[in-house]
Amino acid sequence: MTQGQDDLVEYGFRRVIITITAVLCALLEIVDTTIVNVALTNMRGSLGATLTDVAWVITAYAIANVIIIPMTSWLSQQFGRRNYFAVSIVIFTVASFLCGNATNIWELVAFRFIQGLGGGALLVTAQTIITESYPVAKRGMAQAIYGMGVIVGPTLGPPLGGYLVDNFSWPYIFYINIPLGIIATLLTLSFVRSPKYGEKLKSNQVDWIGIVLLASFIGSLQFVLEHGQQDDWFNNGLIVTLSTISFFGLILFIWRQMTYKYPIVNLSVLKDSNLRIGTIMSFILGFGLYGSTLIIPIYTQSVLGWTALDAGLLLIPGSITTAFMMPIVGRMIQKGIPQTYMVAAGFLTFFIFTIMMYNVMTPDTGVEHMYWPLILRGVGLGLLFVPITTMSLSTLSGKGIGEGAAFTGMMRQLGGSFGIAIITTFITRFSQKHRVDLVAHLDGSKFEIQQRIQQLQTGFMSKGFSANEALKKAYQAIDFSVMKQSTVLAYMDIFLYLGILFLCCIPIILLVKPGKSKVNPADAMH
Repeated sequence: MTQGQDDLVEYGFRRVIITITAVLCALLEIVDTTIVNVALTNMRGSLGATLTDVAWVITAYAIANVIIIPMTSWLSQQFGRRNYFAVSIVIFTVASFLCGNATNIWELVAFRFIQGLGGGALLVTAQTIITESYPVAKRGMAQAIYGMGVIVGPTLGPPLGGYLVDNFSWPYIFYINIPLGIIATLLTLSFVRSPKYGEKLKSNQVDWIGIVLLASFIGSLQFVLEHGQQDDWFNNGLIVTLSTISFFGLILFIWRQMTYKYPIVNLSVLKDSNLRIGTIMSFILGFGLYGSTLIIPIYTQSVLGWTALDAGLLLIPGSITTAFMMPIVGRMIQKGIPQTYMVAAGFLTFFIFTIMMYNVMTPDTGVEHMYWPLILRGVGLGLLFVPITTMSLSTLSGKGIGEGAAFTGMMRQLGGSFGIAIITTFITRFSQKHRVDLVAHLDGSKFEIQQRIQQLQTGFMSKGFSANEALKKAYQAIDFSVMKQSTVLAYMDIFLYLGILFLCCIPIILLVKPGKSKVNPADAMH
């Protein structure tokens, strides 16, 4: 081999290691977002916490996560991308150890917040590192590889968490991060390089006011989204106060970033029209990805009575389908197939998935009814994630890539938060509405109703209950049946409205400009 060939082989090997490291870190962060959901009951019991207290384990992580994401590009510039990435992994790993060793609920909440600060940085920085490590022609494939981790991650969390909790104990959902974090840190320090994007800012140039405004705006918004439903939204004083803080925090933050010489978030990057459209698409993708990932396990557990592990396993085939789609979509992008076609096909596929789910939902739905709709969901996610991401970053160069990735990452997370908050709110409200409608048609004078009550009463009396007790239990059974049916109808409504949302997104794609990649290959090959 010549010296040049040796250098190419070495560069190719380093790029593979960088890709593995970045995907591993993205997967760690995303799995940790959902893995705690199935362990909350065990945490509540062992730490003596209330349901409201233990919800903070999720909220604290999400707030820290969303606060840090818009600042990742600025922090990377300050400390160097490799150093910042490595420190983020260390923070995440150490915080995971501390979470597993927490002795009370508020210790766990504090350590989860710290873990979220490290985790939020991992997600966006990993995406930027992969994008910059590949030449322009191969970025579609690079984003496809990264997308496997991002989309498969939320699905792996619940079954992995269920297995660890059932066979070990809840601290192990955090301990599992430690060996992976150590490996990722060593690989990062050995192989990742930092691009040179100008000089660091001096300490007196750091926009501390902007940091406080950003934290106030996003932190308050995230709390409102997480706790609005259980706290009765705007009938609660704290929710009203935090909504006001979030609104004015956003206005002041935008004003500060537009007027300050050294902003922490470069809003001017949003002048790129493809990035603007990409952030909207990322928001809707997050809405659909996290919203449907939440709604299906809740439906299978609360309505169908499945275990947490079974509910998580249901999502695995769809995730495998997505992983299978990723390299195919990457090759399609490389061959010049317009990304707009793939995004349109992805939203249309998602619409078909929601309609199929709408039609199969009953109080007795089985795995065989949901299998193919979820496979279709996997295809839709594969068609959406990579084209949206590459389209968003395609006309950016230099540090604009990192800033653009931060916006798309933040909007995907916020879309997930909005999706979860809106879906949980409407499930409750639609359930109440359908319950009222069903009870209105439950006429006790009808022969069929009287016959059903008598059958239930006879059944309970055969088990040793007195006539009055059996009659009371018969009415309770009918009430439970009405509640279950009204909940199923609420889930059907949610899927129908999600489908309409995805269908309405297709015309937005017409606004995307034809792909003229302005990215200088030299900027990509650090």
